[in-house]
Amino acid sequence: MHILIADDHNLVREAFANVLKNMEGFTVTQASTFSETISKLEDAAPDIILLDYDMPGMDGLQALQKALEAAKPIPVALMSGVASVEIAEQALEHGAAGFVPKTLGVNAILGAINLMILGEQFAPVRWMRETQVHTEVPDSGITLTGREMQLLEGLREGKSNKEIARDLHLQEVTIKLYMRSLFKKLGAKNRTHAALLGKQKGFVSH
Repeated sequence: MHILIADDHNLVREAFANVLKNMEGFTVTQASTFSETISKLEDAAPDIILLDYDMPGMDGLQALQKALEAAKPIPVALMSGVASVEIAEQALEHGAAGFVPKTLGVNAILGAINLMILGEQFAPVRWMRETQVHTEVPDSGITLTGREMQLLEGLREGKSNKEIARDLHLQEVTIKLYMRSLFKKLGAKNRTHAALLGKQKGFVSH
């Protein structure tokens, strides 16, 4: 597996590259700027690109779009240690193969890489949940994120995942990931049960 790592922080980039190089079946190409990433893309012919959101030459999500067009059909994942949940969601909406927080462990990142190469989109639900603003109902013993509250409202209205995704301007796969987290927190068996529990526990008023 050939991975192109683009990050301007030498220690971060080289540390990750060294871990991959020591694993059987991995080769790594490194880049430290956006322009270098694009120039190395054709010669390197990687299986996947890990693109740092904050490195020189990156003009936010516009640069991501350029990378996606230049790399097509190679998957491009956005990496960051500081980007918000909103940036992560927008990256997925733009067509990124995934969003990889630099705070993830090596094994988790490797799992994400394998998933994305297989054509799946990686969204770190736990990170996104912990980063979101939390809402807690006294005595319920349950804390939900703002996004999970939005999902509950959609369930209360009887909407499908596709309809909720459209309303929130997210991809359906992202909604499915949030749903798993919501069901687990509430102890819900299905969508109707989740909506009922949400009402009983005071997260939705009607």
